This record gives sequence, C-alpha cells and structure tokens, in this order.
Amino acid sequence: MGISEKMWDAVTTVIKMNDKVERMAGTIKAQQEKIEHLTERVIRLETLLEIAMASNQLHPRTRNQQIERQP
Repeated sequence: MGISEKMWDAVTTVIKMNDKVERMAGTIKAQQEKIEHLTERVIRLETLLEIAMASNQLHPRTRNQQIERQP
C-alpha cells in the first residue's frame, strides 16, 4: 500500500465520519425537541392537577353536593 492509498483511505474515513456526525446531530436535535415538547406537556398536567387539588380542598362540599344530586 502506497502513501497515496493510505491518505485516500484516511480522507474517505473522515468524510464518512463527518456524515455520521451530521446525522447524529440531526437525530439529537429531533430528540431534544421531543423532550422539550414532553416537558411542556408534563408542566401543563402538573398545573391542572394542582388546580384540581386546590379546588377540591377549597370546596369539598361542592363536590359532595354534586355527587348527591346525580340520579
């Protein structure tokens, strides 16, 4: 194997590695966006849960009266 072949192999390896790195960066970016979306959803769910729990603590009779009124 000559020096030119070794250099060519090294250059092709670097090009392949660069392509893989770029694809991984795209994948990581997509995963980060999914994580951020899920985080937003969890925050909304936590907020709704806290509101529901606070509402239930403030008005426990209202909830019981609603249950009694149902046929």
